[in-house]
Amino acid sequence: MSFHSIGEAVENKMMPLANKMGTQRHLSAIRDAFITLLPINLTGGVVAILKSPPITETTTNKFLLGWADWVASNELIFSWLYAFTLGAMSLYICMGVTHFLCKYYQLETFIPMMFATLGFMLVATVPVELGYAAKTLDFTYIDGKGIIPALLIAFLTSELYALMKRKNFGRIKMPDSVPASLSEVFASLVPGMVLIGLYGVIFIVFHKIGTPFPKFLFQLLTPALHAADSLPSVIFITVITHIFWFFGLHDAALSGIVGPLRDGNLSINATAQVAGETLPHIFTTPFYVYFIVIGGSGAVLGLAFFLLFAKSKQLKVLGRIGILPSFFGISEPLIFGIPLMLNPLFFIPFICAPTFNAIVAYVLTKIGLLDRTFSMLSWNMPSLIGGFFSTLDVKSIVIIVGLTVVNALMYYPFLKIYDRQLVAKENESIEKD
Repeated sequence: MSFHSIGEAVENKMMPLANKMGTQRHLSAIRDAFITLLPINLTGGVVAILKSPPITETTTNKFLLGWADWVASNELIFSWLYAFTLGAMSLYICMGVTHFLCKYYQLETFIPMMFATLGFMLVATVPVELGYAAKTLDFTYIDGKGIIPALLIAFLTSELYALMKRKNFGRIKMPDSVPASLSEVFASLVPGMVLIGLYGVIFIVFHKIGTPFPKFLFQLLTPALHAADSLPSVIFITVITHIFWFFGLHDAALSGIVGPLRDGNLSINATAQVAGETLPHIFTTPFYVYFIVIGGSGAVLGLAFFLLFAKSKQLKVLGRIGILPSFFGISEPLIFGIPLMLNPLFFIPFICAPTFNAIVAYVLTKIGLLDRTFSMLSWNMPSLIGGFFSTLDVKSIVIIVGLTVVNALMYYPFLKIYDRQLVAKENESIEKD
C-alpha cells in the first residue's frame, strides 16, 4: 500500500471521526472549560512554586533559606490562595462545562451554573460540623480528584435542565408585564427543585454508605487511572496525537478526552506538593508540554535550529520565521510551512521525536532522576523555563537540552534529503528564468 493510499484512507475514515470528536458537544464543552480555566490554573501554579522553596537539610544558600522562612511565616496565606485556585479545579470545571453545554443549547447559563455548583458542592464535599455559629466542610475532592464527579454533575445538570426547558416541564408562566429575567427565574423553579432533589438523593445514598461520592468513583476508577498514567498510555497518546497532526487534524480534537486526565493529575500533584507529600503522577499537562513536545507538536525546536543553516532559500527563510515561535512552543509555522504535514519524508521523525522524548522523560521521572511536575505556567512558556518551574529541578534544564539535541539529530538526515530536493528545484527554476 502506497503512502498516498494510506493518506486517502486516513482522510476518508479518520477525518470524519476527528471532526465529530472536535464538535461533539460534551467534548467541546470540556475543552473550552479547561482553556478558560488557564488564569486560575496559572495563578495556582505560581502559588505552588512560591510555596515550594527548593531546600534540603544541607542547604546553606541565604536566599533559599530566607525564601523558606518567608513561606513558613505565611503558610496559611499560601495554602488558602492555592486551595481556591488550582486546588479547586473541579469546582470551576463543573461550572465551566455547564456554561458551555448550556450555550450549545442556546440557554441562559447563569441559573443552571448555580444548580451545577450547588450539586457539586453537595455531593463532593463532606460535612464535618454544621453548627449555627460556624460550618466546617471537608473539601478534599474539589481539586483534581473530583474531576469525574464534576463532569458528571455538569452533564447531568445541563442535559436535564435543557430537556425540562424544551418540554416546558413545570413551567410557571408569568404575565407579559413581568420582566424577562424574573419570568425566567419562575420558569426554572420546578427544574431547579428536581435537580436539587436528585443531588440530595445522591448525597443521601453515599452518606449512608459512608463513602463520599467522589471517593467512591475514584476508588472504582483507580485501575484505569493508574493505567492512563503508565508509559504505554503516554506513548499511545503521544503517537495518536501526532498522527492526527501529521494528517492535518489539530490535537484539539483529542483535548476533550486527554485534557481532564492531564490537568486532573496536575491538580493532584500540586495539592500534594503544597502539602509536602509525595507527588503521585507523572503524566500531566506540563510534562507533555515542556518535556514531550519541545518546540511544539513534533518536537521541532531542534529542527528549527537546523533550518537556519539550510542551503535552500525556502527552508532558510522558514527557519528565520519559525525559530522564535518554536522556542515558545508554537510549531504551526513549520508544520504548515515546510510542510511537515502530509510530507512522507518527515513522517518518521515527526512521530518518533516526541515519542522518544516521552519515553526518556517518563523513565527518568519514574526512576527519580527527574522530579515530577506540579505547576503549569503557560502553554507558550519556553520548555527550558517551564520545565524548571514546573519541577523546581535544575536537572530538567539539562534533560530538555539533551532531548532537543537528540530531536535535532533525528530530523537531520531527513532534512538534508529535503534540502537537496528543494535546492535542485530552486536551481531548476533559476535556469528556466
